[in-house]
Amino acid sequence: MTVSRWLSWLPLAVCCLSLPCGGAIPAQDQAPLAALPLEALRKKIEAELPSLVELYKDLHQHPELSLQERRTAAKLADELKKLDFAVTTKVGGTGIVGVLKNGPGPTILVRTDMDALPITEATGLPYASKVRARDRAGKEVGVMHACGHDVHMASWVGAARALVALKAHWSGTLVFIGQPAEEIGTGARLMLEAGLYEKFPKPDYALALHADANRLEGTVAYAEGLAMANVDSVDIRVRGKGGHGATPHLTVDPIVLAARIVLDLQTLVSRELNPLDAAVVTVGSIHGGTKHNIIPDEVVLQLTVRSFKDSVRKQLLDGIKRIAVGCAQAANAPPPEVTIDLSEFTPALNNDPELTRKTVRLFKQVLGEKNVTPREPIMGGEDFSRYALGKTPIFMWNLGTIDRQRFDRAHKENQPLPSMHSPFYYPDPEPSLRVGTTTLTLAVLNLTRPTR
Repeated sequence: MTVSRWLSWLPLAVCCLSLPCGGAIPAQDQAPLAALPLEALRKKIEAELPSLVELYKDLHQHPELSLQERRTAAKLADELKKLDFAVTTKVGGTGIVGVLKNGPGPTILVRTDMDALPITEATGLPYASKVRARDRAGKEVGVMHACGHDVHMASWVGAARALVALKAHWSGTLVFIGQPAEEIGTGARLMLEAGLYEKFPKPDYALALHADANRLEGTVAYAEGLAMANVDSVDIRVRGKGGHGATPHLTVDPIVLAARIVLDLQTLVSRELNPLDAAVVTVGSIHGGTKHNIIPDEVVLQLTVRSFKDSVRKQLLDGIKRIAVGCAQAANAPPPEVTIDLSEFTPALNNDPELTRKTVRLFKQVLGEKNVTPREPIMGGEDFSRYALGKTPIFMWNLGTIDRQRFDRAHKENQPLPSMHSPFYYPDPEPSLRVGTTTLTLAVLNLTRPTR
């Protein structure tokens, strides 16, 4: 069943609940679904969908790097102001917070991230990004929404519009936030440090979705409990003694030393961790030297370190320092400089089990059991995890974004689809936004609607 077809069936879902068929929904789940304004929601989403697609394309064509999201933030703030949210801008840099009070009830935080990546788009889409900007190092780079944040934002706006239109069907307070700098792991921390939970209503629940580059449109995936990893950024400055490439015996070659460190780092996972503990140590960048015949004074390595357990995280970080120092000592080189960038640390994301089960139950009723499936934890990171501060229950789910033709072709040819952060990744806008808006709205209604 296509996404548009299942949405057209939403008003029939309530009528069919009590039918004695093999796929009948358990009795304890019938009343919540029956209480939802499904037909009104369907009509509202269909009416808004063309403008949401246009919004998505505009955001896609005008991406902005982390902590540079000024145009994006202004656009989202304007959308909330039109809906009578009380909007505060420049929260934690370029972050925005919109508050809408609608009687007594729980406070629900709904988050979207806003930043794009330093990637030159290669999709060939008519609305592909051609933006170039300066990154934090001052280097000119292409800029692209290669992680679906444009889908997140347009779905977030769609949910805000739908919830305002359905105000008679829920009671509580909405806190819609546009968060900067998710891609560098700092945006949530900056907003919280700026007083998100003190200056604005503290949420009873926090919700978000994330586009998925490997899942079929119309589907949703979720992880109960552990969902995503701890993420650390580590820099190693390998020091040597430079000189002429023809006289290496008069130097201490930091390139050879860096290569040794890169290889030895692999043993942290393969030989030092319990095989049952998942972890990743990846050297994503290595820079050193200027010319063929010059041995440089130093080489810089940049690492991403992923783990699920705090104890494993500590073991990895301690091991990186030990290996770097030990390799330098063995090469008679100056001590290396190992820096753990705590400003970019992202803690593991744990979805609250009760909130996850409650929300997933509703998703399955509306989208169908086969379209809502569990997934294993992944080594990706998400600073949405920080909103669990103060024991706030959080839940993030994955949104399928790939059209049937691309999905089937990839599986038939046994070729992987372009991943997140690929210059070739793009979602199918209309169905992705339809389900994104629907699930965000349903998740809020499921927590705020008055008891009958």
